[in-house]
Amino acid sequence: MQTIVKIVISVAVILAATAIGKRLPSTAGLIGVMPLTGALILVWVYLENRGDPHVMQDFAKGALWGILPSILFFVVAFFCFRKHLPLPIVLISSFGAWLSAAVVHQWVLK
Repeated sequence: MQTIVKIVISVAVILAATAIGKRLPSTAGLIGVMPLTGALILVWVYLENRGDPHVMQDFAKGALWGILPSILFFVVAFFCFRKHLPLPIVLISSFGAWLSAAVVHQWVLK
């Protein structure tokens, strides 16, 4: 049941952001990266680990430093779109940059 609740809430957030994106793309962008997603995951991790402070601290540290790869994803996407590149190229480039930064992220936090 908990998995179904997670799915329903996650889908609702995505659908709301895409619906808003039809009229207000920059607002949808803000919703897409807002701490709501992080907060939802924070609640799930908390509940699944009975509030273990070490798990919560590690999650918060990973999320804090994980912002940098996410920023890089959107910086690459922004510049690719400015060059009028097709969406598949934008996504490949952005995810490639994010993945590279995420590998560094995981290496640094070990």
